[in-house]
This record gives sequence, C-alpha cells and structure tokens, in this order.
Amino acid sequence: MKAYDEKHIKNIVLLGAPKSGKTTLAETMLFEAGIISKRGSIEENNTISDYHDIEHERGNSVYATLLHTEWKDYKINIIDTPGLEDFIGEVIAAIRVSDTAVLLLNAQYGMEVGTEIVWDYVDKYRKPTIIAVNQLDAELANFNKAVEDAVQAFGSSVTVMQYPVNQGPGFNAIIDLLKMTMYRFPENGGKPEKLPIPDSEKERAEKMHNELVEKAAENDDTLMEQYFEKGNLDEDELRKGLKIGMLRHQVFPLFCLSAKKNMGSGRLMGFIDNVAPSAMEMPDEVTTDGKAVPCDPARPTALFVFKTLQEPHIGRLTYFKVMSGEVRGGMELINEQGNTTERISQLFIADGKNRNNVERLQAGDIGCTLKMKNTLTNHTLAEKSFGGQIAPIDFPAPKVRVAIEAKNKADDEKLSEVLAEIHMEDPTLVVEFNRELKQVILHGQGELHLLVTKWRLENIYKMPVVFHAAKIPYRETIQKPAQASYRHKKQSGGAGQFGEVFLKIEPWFEGMPPYKEHSVRDTEEIALSWGGKLVFNNCIVGGAIDSRFLPSILKGVMEKMQEGPLTGSYVRDIRVSVYDGKMHPVDSNDISFKIAGMMAFREAFHHAAPQLLEPVFELEATAPDVMMGDIMSELQSHRSIITGMDTLNGYQVIKARTPQAEIDKLFAALRNVTQGKAKLRSHFAEYAPVPAELQKKLSENYKEELNI
Repeated sequence: MKAYDEKHIKNIVLLGAPKSGKTTLAETMLFEAGIISKRGSIEENNTISDYHDIEHERGNSVYATLLHTEWKDYKINIIDTPGLEDFIGEVIAAIRVSDTAVLLLNAQYGMEVGTEIVWDYVDKYRKPTIIAVNQLDAELANFNKAVEDAVQAFGSSVTVMQYPVNQGPGFNAIIDLLKMTMYRFPENGGKPEKLPIPDSEKERAEKMHNELVEKAAENDDTLMEQYFEKGNLDEDELRKGLKIGMLRHQVFPLFCLSAKKNMGSGRLMGFIDNVAPSAMEMPDEVTTDGKAVPCDPARPTALFVFKTLQEPHIGRLTYFKVMSGEVRGGMELINEQGNTTERISQLFIADGKNRNNVERLQAGDIGCTLKMKNTLTNHTLAEKSFGGQIAPIDFPAPKVRVAIEAKNKADDEKLSEVLAEIHMEDPTLVVEFNRELKQVILHGQGELHLLVTKWRLENIYKMPVVFHAAKIPYRETIQKPAQASYRHKKQSGGAGQFGEVFLKIEPWFEGMPPYKEHSVRDTEEIALSWGGKLVFNNCIVGGAIDSRFLPSILKGVMEKMQEGPLTGSYVRDIRVSVYDGKMHPVDSNDISFKIAGMMAFREAFHHAAPQLLEPVFELEATAPDVMMGDIMSELQSHRSIITGMDTLNGYQVIKARTPQAEIDKLFAALRNVTQGKAKLRSHFAEYAPVPAELQKKLSENYKEELNI
C-alpha cells in the first residue's frame, strides 16, 4: 500500500441519526474509489462496515468501524458510527480521533433528536464539520426544510455548497455553488456529466454563490480585501476561506447526496481532499498535564488508543491514532498509564473485519494492532522521551441498570472476568459489584445497550445469563426523638455476659442545636460512607458504664445502621446520646455492650417514626413539541414531579424529578412513545421520603424475606 505523509491523510467520522445512511455512504465511498468492486447493502448484510452478527441481526450499526479509501492522492480514514444513543461511547471515541465530522441529515426528516445528541460532542471537541443532506431521492425528501432545520440548530455557520435540481424519486442533478456547475448523474449513479447551469436556475445559483463567497471571505482579512477589490473570489481562494472557517468552527459546508444511488459522493470526497483539514492543521493535542502535542512525524512517537475490541478467533484488537512521530512494526513503546512496555508486533490498516498489513504509520494516521497485553482504551503508548499521557476521552455516565447473574452458578467467577473484559472494550458499560444490594449490576446507556451485552455474553462468550431488576439503595432515618434501653444478660456457667444501655435517638440535621438533656462528655461525628452522618454523644456520668465500653456501644449502633430495621437498608442522619446504663464487675465485656447498644438502638428506632428514603434523580427530556403530551403522561405515571419546561433549538425540554425505582421503566417507556427521538439525561439529586403506602409495602416484603 502507498505510504501517505501527514499532509495527505484525512480522518473523517460519519455521524447522524439512525437510518440517515452512514453505512451506505461509507460503502459508496469505498466503491467510488475502487477499494471494493461491488457495493454491499444493509438489507443483504454484506457491507464492509456492519460485519458483526449482532449488526446483521438488528439491521443497524452497533460498533464504530474503521475503514479507509484513497482519492486523488489522499488517504481518507473513515469511521462509520452507530446512530443509536445506546452506543454513544462508540460515537464519542470516533469523534475524538477524527479531524472532520461528516454529519448526515435524512432529507425526509431533517434534524432529528439523534443528530443533536452527537452534535453535542462534535461541538465539545470543536471538530470541523461538513453537513450532508442524504436520501434526496426519497419520496418525502425536502431539501429546503433540512437546511432550515440545520440553520435553526447550528446558526449561520451552515454554508450551502450545493442544492438539488429535482429532489424526490427522479433525483439526478445537483447545482454546485463552488464550481458553478450542474452535475447530472447517470441512472445508476457514479461519475456525473458536467453541464452549464440551466437558465431557470441561474438567478438562484448566482445569489447563493455570492452568499458562499461572502461566507468564505469573512474568515480572512486578506480574502475580504480581495473580495472588495474584485467583487468575487476564485475557486482556490474560496477553498482557503472555507478551510479557515471550518477550523474556527464557523463554517459548516452543506452538500447533497443520494448515497444509495451513488450520487454526490465523489464530489464530497473531492472536497474532503481539497478543503477538510488534515491532522497536522488541527489544533495540537494536549497531555493530561497540559503539554502540547503537535502532529509532527519528527517528534517522539505517541499513540492514543481510542478503541479495543475482542474479536472471536483473533483476540484483542487495539485501535489507535498516531498523535506524533512514526510507528513501525517491531517497535517497543511504553504504556504511560501502567508504566509497562508493549511490543508492536504487527501494524494494520483496517477495513471492517479486513486488515491490511503495513510497515509503518505516520503522525495523523489511524491503524490497529493485535495482542496488546496491558493496553486499553484511553491509554497512551509512547517512546520514553515523550513523557506524558494524551488527554483521555470523557465518556458519559450510564443511564439505566440491571442486575445480572450466570444461569450456572459455577460460572460466577468466569462471568466477573468476562464482564471486566467487556467493560475494557466499552467504558460506557459499567460493572458494579454492589455489596449493599448483594447484586452484580450492569449500568448502560439504554435498554438496547444492555440487551446487546447479554447477546454478546451468550453468543460470543457462550455464557447464558439472567437479568433481574436491580434493587434500589434505599436509606432509613427517623422523624422524631425516641428513647429506649436494653439489658443484655447471659449466664451459661463460668463468666457470663452483662451490659445495659440507655440511649436517646433524634433526627440529625446540619446546624441542629447541641444536645442539652444530659451533660455531654464528648461527641464523635461520623461521616457515613453511604451518605449522611451519625453523631454519637457520650453522656455517661458517675461511672455507670466504663468509658472503655463506649466504643463497643458505638460499634453495635453502627452495625444496626448497616442493616436498618425497616428494610435492611443503610440508616443515616441520626444523633445517638448514651446517657445511662449498668455494668457487672465480672460479666461485662465488649460483646455485651455491643449487643446492648445495637438492640437499644433498634428498639428506639421503631418508636421514632421511621422514614424510608429513596434516591431521586433529576431528569431532562428533550423532544419535539408534538410528543410533549405523551412524555408528560409517562412522567406522571412514574411518580415524577415536573419542575420546569424550556425550549432549545426548536425542541421542548421537560425537567422533572423521578425516583430511581421508576427510572429504568420510565426510560424504556419514553423511548417507546417517542420512537427513540427523545434525548434523555439524568443524574442523582437527593434522597427523599418514600410515600407511606410504598414504605409499608416494602417493610412488609422485608419481614416476609426474614420470615418474621
């Protein structure tokens, strides 16, 4: 394969909502460049990009897939990404290492919520962006509406480069405003015929061309002066102005496509070659300590790992971008995270499941290798003289969760190992071994994300598993003061056990007045690991209980707080004051006072108006206005309290507070009623009281479990 320098490598990521045509465009780009001799299709399960069994089964992309093509002396690395929010981790990683985002809009639907979700990350990383209005051959294609939607979402940065002459089923011609030419495509697509702009389109084309010239000129003072002098800019000057604007994130060129019919893809690829920036033209990468990393092949080698994938019969594939220097087969590089050495045995350029062996890759290029032992996603591999770690990808927090266990109990240990491996590949899937809930919990981006993980476990790792509802980490507290005492006495020959404790418990809150009912000798304030506080007052006077037994009483209280009397949940925010008791000169010991303290606390708790608390999350749902009624209905049926409404880029935003016990069911319901078009976000807000009827039910269920 031809070796390309850093100036002739372009890295693009294909983004868009589900069914916007990303995989079809990738296939067409490879075909147009002669990399493949026949185009595959989603329907026939034979595209280069979607090659995993789960993608064939579902009919859409699940993984971000690396491809490449060569066009007019340039190499274009293409990363085709999933359109579903469940697989947003794949999308973010691809955006992170790409230099230009190609954002596809379905001409039938314009801006979809799925498009806006990925745009958040494009904007965060300030990636130069090309907008491609695809499926202009569809019955309901509406180019003007798609452009209006884009302008509403992205502002005046949207810069129309082309428009269709005859959108809809007969689509076959485009007016190109940069070259001021009409391209007419043959029936089966491919190389177009270049024609003069028809008289009927000249006025519109001239007007839009002038707008394009003004947009290009305003990005550079020199170009602006030339524009004022000549009244126009030539094609090279336009390209220069557009590139400057793209790098400043102020120009988003917009193109026309029918990827399925191979109409417009060649012109898009030509623009990527000539205008889209290469890695060396992009702002420098940075290390975690803020050091700049220019894309320069003469500097020390540094690779950034953005994806790891376990492939059947192959093993671990490690995908990376060469941030600086040059990588060659046989090199030994240091993993900056683990301070271990890895040997690059082989280098590949990937095209889906196909890998082409290469001898070297230069700064700015993207490739993969095999059999890395200790190198995972977000790691940096570098020469010793590099001395740093590339700033990592910031993945989003999970949104839904489920408890998981192996069908065969003998597989429990193996399941833990496999889940750790899957998390290594997909950092947005979080595995939690929850001691409090006594469950292994999978946290994911959505129900589909979790179901695909289950599919992988059963079909790739051959490990049948069962999903259960994840338990809720309730908390228990009290609403009023209460007193209790408990005498622990045990005699069974020889030394016995004796301890008696009198104590008072009260609801604790920040800034509450000091305890004055009894004289306080000392106070211990404990920040509980599960949230909230325990304030423990020693009010013993006159030696009723020896001071050496107070830690045992505290230990007994703490043990009961780890398994609350109501539901077995953690107890929080209580002040305990031990004010009296009795001891025996022979039979009193630590265990006696630990038990006495525990049982006195338990007794007092039941008389202190116990209150069960549940975790409540702040929820934000963004969707089109027509869906608001359905969303409001679902929120209210899942115990949500609506806290506000707003508008954002033409969409409605509803804010609500929802108990965690309802979150998973609510997310599934909202995705169902909005056909996956709602953008959902949530984060923990607080613990709040559970309704009385639900508290009673949960308490009764707990008693049944204990056979009380």
